[in-house]
Amino acid sequence: MSESASWRPFEGGSTLGLSGSQGGTITWDEEYGGQARLTLEQDESRSFHAITCGITGWMLHTRFFGGASEAFAAFEEMRPALVELASRLPEGGPRNAQEGARVGGPLLSAFLARFP
Repeated sequence: MSESASWRPFEGGSTLGLSGSQGGTITWDEEYGGQARLTLEQDESRSFHAITCGITGWMLHTRFFGGASEAFAAFEEMRPALVELASRLPEGGPRNAQEGARVGGPLLSAFLARFP
């Protein structure tokens, strides 16, 4: 990833207010360097908050929270961890299954253990 990359609104912010992959309303949706994405969706009527994060070609992971403050804190905590993870993985995904297991396996497992 480029050193000049920074978090910015995904698709210029056009996804805000839309329905997310978990059935909530997208209230925060950012991307980093065109490779990492972090999305928060919520539905206060159901005390529902979900964060979905992904790295192109490597992973898609969703976490669920019961409250907004917990979800917002997790969103902020996951930002630098997702950047660090993406910077250590080959861009676009593994070239083959062996690379995926050898390079991605330990890194992805550590990330998922930290953010279950």
